[in-house]
Amino acid sequence: MTAFRILVVDDEADIRTLIQEILSEEGYAVTVAADARQARGAVEADGFDLVLLDIWMPDTDGITLLREWDEADALKCPVVMMSGHGTVDTAVEATRLGASDFIEKPLSLTKLLRTVERSLEEGSRPRTASARAALPEMLVPVGRSRTMQTLRDHAQRIAPHDAPVTIFGESGTGREAFARHIHAIGPRAKGPWIGVVAASLTADTAATQLFGTEDASGVLERAAGGVLFINDIASLGETAQGLLFSALEQRAWTPVGSTRPRDLDLRLLCSAPPEFEGRREGFRQDLYSHLTVLTLRVPPLRDYAEDVPDLLRYFVDRLIDAEGLPLRRVSIAAQNRLRNYPWPGNVRELKNLVHRLLILGGDEEISLAEIEAELEVAASASEPLVKQDLLAMPLREAREQFERAYLQQQLQLCGGKVGQLAKRVGMERTHLYRKLRSLGVDFRQSAED
Repeated sequence: MTAFRILVVDDEADIRTLIQEILSEEGYAVTVAADARQARGAVEADGFDLVLLDIWMPDTDGITLLREWDEADALKCPVVMMSGHGTVDTAVEATRLGASDFIEKPLSLTKLLRTVERSLEEGSRPRTASARAALPEMLVPVGRSRTMQTLRDHAQRIAPHDAPVTIFGESGTGREAFARHIHAIGPRAKGPWIGVVAASLTADTAATQLFGTEDASGVLERAAGGVLFINDIASLGETAQGLLFSALEQRAWTPVGSTRPRDLDLRLLCSAPPEFEGRREGFRQDLYSHLTVLTLRVPPLRDYAEDVPDLLRYFVDRLIDAEGLPLRRVSIAAQNRLRNYPWPGNVRELKNLVHRLLILGGDEEISLAEIEAELEVAASASEPLVKQDLLAMPLREAREQFERAYLQQQLQLCGGKVGQLAKRVGMERTHLYRKLRSLGVDFRQSAED
C-alpha cells in the first residue's frame, strides 16, 4: 500500500526535523518546507494527502498562504494548522478557509499522531464539512473549569441548528464572542457575520437599517447566508420590534420603496442582560418567543475564577501577537490575587488590565505589587454615592448600584475586614459573603473570628 504523503511547513528547522522523523517512523512519506515559497513549489510539484502548516512564518503567514490556496482551489487535502500562539480570530479564519484542526506548540507526540490519523481519515470528506466540524479546543470559551466545559458542550449542541439564539449574560462576559463561536462551528460558517447594536435601530431609521432600500442594502440582506447578531436586544425599540417580528414571522421582508419581497435567509443571534430573561413589560412577547427558541447563559467571571490564570495567559499571548507588545508573564502570586478578585467588569475588565500592563511595560514578570497598585487605582476610580445619578436608572439597577457602592465604602471603613463589616451593616456573615459576591465587591481581607 502506498504511504500517505504529508507536507510539513514550518520555519523552525528543529520542528521540521522532529515532525519529519516522527512521521517517517510511522510509515508516512514526509516532505518539508521552510517557508511559503518552498511550500508553494512543493504543492505545485506533487500532490499531498495532508499538510501541516505553521501560522507564523517570516515571509508569508500560514493564514495568508491557506487563503491563497483556497481561492485558487490548489489544495485538495486536509490542512492542520500549527501555532504556539493560537487566537480565536486566526482559528476562526483558518477553519473558514478549510483547516480541519489545530496543533498547539510545544508539540505533543500523542496529539500529533492522533491529529494526523484523524485528518487523513477525514480526507475524503468535503473540506467545508471538515472546516465546520473541528475547531480547536482553545477557542471561546477559554478555560478548563466544569463551567466552561458545560458551556462548550451547550454551544456545540446549539451550533448545528438554524433557530435563533439569545445569549444572556452580564456586560463584559463575552456574549458576542460566544455568538461568534456558535457561528464559526455552525452550518453558516462560510457566510457573513453582520452585527448591529439594538439601540441604533431607532424609530426613524429601523426600516432602512433592517430592510434597506432599492439602492442600498439593509442588514437582513447583508447577512443573507450567514448570521445577523443583534447586540443587547433588550434595548430594541417598539418600531424595530414590530419590523423584526414581521420579518421573522413571514420569513420575508421588503426593501423600503420596493414592492418585491425578499426571502429571509439568515440565522439570528442576540445578546441580552440576565434580567431580560422572562421579561414581559415593554417588549413584545411574540418576538421574545421567536428570539429565545434556544438560549445560552454566560456566567460572570467570578463564578469560574479558577480559569483566570488560563485567561491571563491567553490575553497576554494574543495581545503580544496582535500588537507586537513586549513579552510579560504574570507571577504566581499575582495570578492567585487575581483569582480572588471579583471582576465586576468580567472578562472585558481582565483583558483591559492585561492590555494596560503590557503597554506600560516593566519587568518581564508582573509582580503582585504591580497588580495591587492597578486594583487600587480601579477601586479609587469609583465615584462616591452622591455623584451617582440613581434617579436615572431602573429601580433594580439603582438598588444594585447603591448596594455595591454602599458596601464598598463601608468595607473601606472596616479596613477590608468582612467580620467588622457584617457587624457594621447588621448582616449575618454568610449572607453578606453571598451579597458581596453577587455584587462583584472585592472582599479579599476577611477578618479573623
